[in-house]
Amino acid sequence: MAAINSTKGVYEFVRVRHLRYGNCFKTKLFGETHVFISSKESAKVILRNEGGKFSKKYMKSISEILGPDSLLCAAEQHHKLIRSRLFSLFSAHSLSYFVQLFDQLVIETTSTWTCGSLVIIQDEALKLACKAMCKMLISIESGHELAAMQKNARKRIMDILEKVINERRGGIATSRVDFLQQLLTDDNKLEKDEVTRLTDKEIKDNILTMIIAGQDTIAIAMTWMIKFVDENQEVLNELKKEQLQIEEKCRGNVYLTLEALSEMQYASKVVKEALRMASVVQWLPRLALKDCEIEGFKIKKGWNINIDARSIHHDPTIHRDPDVFNPSRFPSESKPNSFLAFGIGGRMCLGKNMAEAMMLVFLHRLITGFKWKVIDSDSSIQKSALFTKLKSGYPVRLISVKEDGMNKKTM
Repeated sequence: MAAINSTKGVYEFVRVRHLRYGNCFKTKLFGETHVFISSKESAKVILRNEGGKFSKKYMKSISEILGPDSLLCAAEQHHKLIRSRLFSLFSAHSLSYFVQLFDQLVIETTSTWTCGSLVIIQDEALKLACKAMCKMLISIESGHELAAMQKNARKRIMDILEKVINERRGGIATSRVDFLQQLLTDDNKLEKDEVTRLTDKEIKDNILTMIIAGQDTIAIAMTWMIKFVDENQEVLNELKKEQLQIEEKCRGNVYLTLEALSEMQYASKVVKEALRMASVVQWLPRLALKDCEIEGFKIKKGWNINIDARSIHHDPTIHRDPDVFNPSRFPSESKPNSFLAFGIGGRMCLGKNMAEAMMLVFLHRLITGFKWKVIDSDSSIQKSALFTKLKSGYPVRLISVKEDGMNKKTM
């Protein structure tokens, strides 16, 4: 409980015990046995789940929010079925469309930021991520429905989803271009008793998962990324150089394209390094389905196994000077099973490319459009937060590059 209420975050409990007991230790949490493991070799064995010894397991509270049919909570065979049906939603074509949609939202938001504006990066990133998810998934853009989505209230969101699905099933708004319509259209091509056909409950649970899980983790990662960049002037200078070149190349386009993002080689390294350093999802939970042995440690059926992603990301035997923000470490230091921001194996995050694209777009617009002064650089973690959420939200005072340039010309 002390770790939960600490500004160092919940992970402090795990970190201290790793120092005391090594790579693998057992403890009791909320009446259940938990094992924390922090080696990439074990991460490979457990996350790839060869032999079917492990299943994914989240805390009961998370499962209750997301639903039993959520991709994050479903058991192995059920998970494979749902994943196969959702896979096409994350195609290159969908990603290309999403990049321009998200860029439009970022431009609309940043256009309201005037010189001297005080902006809480984490709050703005959260609003942007939520708007993007709602528009891409179910074409909700404004009004009370979007406000309800931003409050993360399960019943309210599920009621809205049920209403939208019923309307689509009844032939209303079927011309919408979004994830939901694609799912329903694909379902209509299947026989009613086809086993791969998703139920409305499965659809609702997974749209809810993408809205809630997606927006929080992405927004927090964006915030840490800006903090790390601001604290490393050489990185900021290199980023500006690259992003201004991209801006010049894209001058004829209204919005960024997937092709433009593919040219952001240094920025992509910045994104990956920010994800490594922040380790927003600090460990990856699994459940032992049978007795087994890992690193000489006997695991009993029913125990909770947690792959300690943060410890692996900050392991000096894997990453040289792991606490130093160094984007150039990629890809040369990229060793198999040592980067776990999106997991590995059959449960790797489907939205990986989408999340990275959002971070690149946000970074590009902030770097090319603004300078900023940090108001509160405190690294304290929000108490009781599930993810490594900055307590301050990272407030900055913005200076518009365009307005700053105009002011200098008139001086």
